[in-house]
Amino acid sequence: MNFFKLAIVSTLAIFALSSCTSEKAVTLEGEDQKTLYAMGNAISSGRYVPTSFADLNLSAGEIAALVSGLKDGIAKTDPKIDVKEQTKKISAFLQSKSKAIAEQIKKAALPYLAKMKGEPGATVTKSGIIIRDIKPGTGKNPVAEDKVKVHYHGTLVDGTVFDSSVQRKQPATIPLNSVIPCWREAVQKIKVGGKSKVTCPSETAYGDRGAPPNIKPGSVLTFEIELLEIEKGA
Repeated sequence: MNFFKLAIVSTLAIFALSSCTSEKAVTLEGEDQKTLYAMGNAISSGRYVPTSFADLNLSAGEIAALVSGLKDGIAKTDPKIDVKEQTKKISAFLQSKSKAIAEQIKKAALPYLAKMKGEPGATVTKSGIIIRDIKPGTGKNPVAEDKVKVHYHGTLVDGTVFDSSVQRKQPATIPLNSVIPCWREAVQKIKVGGKSKVTCPSETAYGDRGAPPNIKPGSVLTFEIELLEIEKGA
C-alpha cells in the first residue's frame, strides 16, 4: 500500500473512531494526549502516517486527543499546542506503547511456551527456541551462509496463520543470514528432507517491534519447516 492510500485509510479510521467520541471541547491532559493530538494534526497534512491505531490500546481520552488533532488540522484551525515540538515525541510514544503491548503479549504466551516445551521429543536451545522433529532428514545440515529451499507454515499462539509457503503451494528460497535469529539457528539443525516444528520466543523473532500488521510486538511464532534443498552460499 502506497503512502497516499495508507493516509486515506488512516484518515477514514480516525473518522470512524470520532463517531464514538464526544463533540464537546477536548482538554489535552498530559504529554501522551498532546503527542496524540500532534499525531492527528500531522496526519491531516500528510506529514505523518502511523502504524495501526488498533494496536495502540488507546484510552478514550487518547482517542479524543488524536481525533481533535486531526479535525483541527483538516479545518486549518490554530492548533491547541505547539505541534512541531510535540511531533518530535511521536516516535518515543509509539515505542513506549509497543513495549507495553509486547510485555502483555509475552506474559500471555507463557502457558503456550510451556505446552510446546512439554511436547514429546521437544528440545530447547540455549536461546529458548523449542524444536521438535516431525520427520527426520537424511541429507546434510545447512550452515548460516547457505541459501535454503523450504516449505513452511507460520502461526501465532492462537493458531492464526500469518505466513505460509504451504498455502501458497510454492516453496521459498531464503538466505539464512537474512532471516530472524530463530530461523537462522533452527534451520541449521534440520537435515535435508527433514521437517521440524519450531517455536520462537519473541526475542528470537521480531521482538518488541513486531512485524505489523500481522505480527504484534512480543509475539511468539511457531513454524513447521521442511528443508527441501541447500544452495551453497557465495
